[in-house]
Amino acid sequence: MPQTNSERLRSDQSAETTDTTASEDETERETCPECDGPLRSDATHGETACADCGLVVDEDEIDRGAEWTAYSATEEDEKSRVGSPTTEMMHDKGLSTNIGWQDRDAYGNALSSRQRQKMNRLRTWNERFRTTDAKDRNLKQALGEINRMASALGLPESIRETAGIIYRRALEEDMLPGRSVEGVSSAALYAAARRAGIPRSLDEVEEISRVERVPIMRTYRYITRELDLTIPPSDPTDYVPRFASELDVSDETERQARDILEAAINEGYQSGKSPVGLAASALYAGALITNKKVTQKRISDVADISKVTIRNRYKDLLEFHEHTLPK
Repeated sequence: MPQTNSERLRSDQSAETTDTTASEDETERETCPECDGPLRSDATHGETACADCGLVVDEDEIDRGAEWTAYSATEEDEKSRVGSPTTEMMHDKGLSTNIGWQDRDAYGNALSSRQRQKMNRLRTWNERFRTTDAKDRNLKQALGEINRMASALGLPESIRETAGIIYRRALEEDMLPGRSVEGVSSAALYAAARRAGIPRSLDEVEEISRVERVPIMRTYRYITRELDLTIPPSDPTDYVPRFASELDVSDETERQARDILEAAINEGYQSGKSPVGLAASALYAGALITNKKVTQKRISDVADISKVTIRNRYKDLLEFHEHTLPK
């Protein structure tokens, strides 16, 4: 029903009164109601008080700032965040949107058949828009490959992130032409694991990779040289905890294996020999010293080396260990 002239006049007067009241309230909040002095906000105590007379005008205010403390501009930039944290394991570092696979609305209700079809189309186009060029598609495939292999090898998230950074650097330096994505991904993961002191042998990487051992090793040497990566030599003692855990041997046997390896390393025995073979042989020697029944076949299966290697190494390791014993 249309308004009459009198009703329109009352409505305009009411709106004008509301605006005037809001303007007066805003003015009152800017000045002290007692002395008309300026107001100051104290974020530490959550109060607004007059700077002249000290009258507290508002208290228990809501702090709408960050919940963290920053002592410099750099630290503030590092701590500020919106949404989920960035990650090197996504080609766009996780900054783009992603449509979930659950066919449910915001209230948890199942979508209808037509809505599900619509969401499937949106997911398809969203995935296409996330990879706009060949470089993004290459990076997405490589990071997925790194994540798959790291999961199979039981490597932590930090090593996956490092491998992703190494691959990104290789891609930016235009080092991929002539080499497969799988080969560079395997080499980057192998290098990241060695840098972190949680190494995996080439045989283990080859087993879960889609390329053979030789291309992985060649690519590894190439990217470490061109990217100037500092990779420490493989230490046989780094393999001992993992093998000991899989063999379920006692802490005493593991300590003996470490002592045996340290004695051999001090004599320079590890030069030119496989660190995996030395670690497995040291565990077998430690089991003999502690009278634990661990067969050579079982150790060879866990370490993925031959029983001949264990037989050829453990006797020499025991000799070095005997030299360090007090007479």
